[in-house]
Amino acid sequence: MDDSTSLCFGCGCALIVAVVTAVGGWLVRGSTAVPAAVWAVAAAGSLAAELAVRAAGGLADPAAGAAVRLISLALAVCPVMSLLGAKRPQHGVWQFIVASLGVVLVLPALSATLVRPGTPPDVHMLERGFLLVLIIVGWMNFIGTRHAVSATLITAGLAVLARAVLPLVPTRLAEARAPQLEAAACGALAIGAVVAAVQSARAAWRPLRPGLPPSIAPLIDRPYAALRETLGAAWTLRIAERFNTVATERGWPCRLSFHGLEVGGDSDDLDWQRDAMRALRALFRRFVTTEWLARHGWPDDAGGVAPLMEGR
Repeated sequence: MDDSTSLCFGCGCALIVAVVTAVGGWLVRGSTAVPAAVWAVAAAGSLAAELAVRAAGGLADPAAGAAVRLISLALAVCPVMSLLGAKRPQHGVWQFIVASLGVVLVLPALSATLVRPGTPPDVHMLERGFLLVLIIVGWMNFIGTRHAVSATLITAGLAVLARAVLPLVPTRLAEARAPQLEAAACGALAIGAVVAAVQSARAAWRPLRPGLPPSIAPLIDRPYAALRETLGAAWTLRIAERFNTVATERGWPCRLSFHGLEVGGDSDDLDWQRDAMRALRALFRRFVTTEWLARHGWPDDAGGVAPLMEGR
């Protein structure tokens, strides 16, 4: 592909990412991950606009191109920061912190454009390292979930797009602005986003098993898995830690691992199961609404195990 075709291809892939992340925002509606999806749409739209302008012959000045790319990169790491603060009730206010981070990250671009026109942004080594850390944290948050392939593709694409401002990148690669390389990076982003959306859609529309389970584990595992795939490992492990602390204090014969609930003891004892369901529902409600829980198979009964009692 020639340069113009490559840039057009990259722009198309970025637009696909924007559309797919918008669909992803709808799929996770009712959870505190929605703001992260909004940030992702903004980042993909910014990248698409940049590549479209370059394909049309604009941003020929390397300094201007570097400044615009820094804006896109600042938006691209905002979803990671948004997820790190995705707990109610502070998740709304947290978005102002995320926005402040974005502004701080683009300050070198603003300074170069307004104060030193014609010079590229002077990105401090601390900011370069911080961008790298955020990209790696985003990958680590989902590498243990079923979105591992998508997370790896998206991380690789972001790393290529951010190569000029990341630390420890060879000068020859950092200065390379080959449109074909940009197109390949955008293609990785698009494939990763589509795969993640398809996996989420399949999980959301998977029918519930008929009949009643012998214990509360199957009732918990589906919404718990959905929450894990939505928020990633960081908050999932925190939920498991909090639940296991309560379970130990109250002597419940169950433990919550990264992959689901492990139940021991007498499964006919409904008293501890009711309490466990209430405790876990309270933890889930810090991140999702009641409607979200119902959509992912949580029992209608607030006590959690009334269906089990009726089926015994």
